Amino acid sequence: MMEFKHTAVLLDEVIEWLNIKSSGIYVDGTLGGGGHAGEICTHLSEDGHFIGIDRDKDALNAATDKLQKYPCRKDYIQCNYSQIKSALNSLKIEQIDGAVLDLGVSSFQLDNPQRGFSYMQKAPLDMRMDAEDSLSAYDVINTYPERDLADIIKKYGEERWAARIASFLASARKDKPIEDTEELVNIIKAAIPASARRDGPHPAKRTFQAIRIEVNDELNQLKNAITEFCDVLSPGGRFAVISFHSLEDRIVKDIFAERSNPCKCPPSFPVCVCGKKADIKKVTGKPIVAGESELESNPRSRSAKLRVIEKL
Repeated sequence: MMEFKHTAVLLDEVIEWLNIKSSGIYVDGTLGGGGHAGEICTHLSEDGHFIGIDRDKDALNAATDKLQKYPCRKDYIQCNYSQIKSALNSLKIEQIDGAVLDLGVSSFQLDNPQRGFSYMQKAPLDMRMDAEDSLSAYDVINTYPERDLADIIKKYGEERWAARIASFLASARKDKPIEDTEELVNIIKAAIPASARRDGPHPAKRTFQAIRIEVNDELNQLKNAITEFCDVLSPGGRFAVISFHSLEDRIVKDIFAERSNPCKCPPSFPVCVCGKKADIKKVTGKPIVAGESELESNPRSRSAKLRVIEKL
């Protein structure tokens, strides 16, 4: 098995804003390579409790080895982060003192050819975060109607050439199924006019993002997760979320805004009469982004945005 590596983004900022209590209960809902987890555990005493959650069994196994040196209590659960309430129930825990979600795809998943996340190397069309899930990128590419493919690529990839890419995919698969990422990349390149491929990111980046989001139902799971993590925080507990593209950040921003200011009364009303009260407050205003030194050492941090809230 490849070594599970992932450079934790905005690590110092996450630790600073979580304001960790040494005897508290903390959750990393996207355990990955254990970068944020390891730093959280260094701040926990023997009375502290760390809970690591990931859909990827390889991530859990790697983190278990990496974090065993820390004295705090540790539990690891294989599930989607949107199932945080169920995960805590299994441990007979009702509230936690803090949590972090890093929504980026790990280096291990990107670099492992068998996972099919990367458009930079030939691999099977997979893209499943949990290898036991039934839906794969192969299924999406080869069985979804052309119109649905176009909608997904446009909505989740924010790709201006979505309809043309979907048309090329539908045409190519008439002859034979599209089998691997190399074939997919070549079809995408053929669909996007050469003039549009000269500048900006890799021409396949947005489509790969869209297919990955669809395969893993990422945005719906994220909406549920943000809500549930806010619910399970104890008063004074903090929740840090790192997003990497506008669709994710919009969901995080909107839910945080709704829960920190839920009043539905018209602005003209002198006092609130709807009775809706905030249960969180924003700790950070504008999202925190990586500094120059981190940008130089870890280019993947360029699009990262950190938002933090505190439970009232």
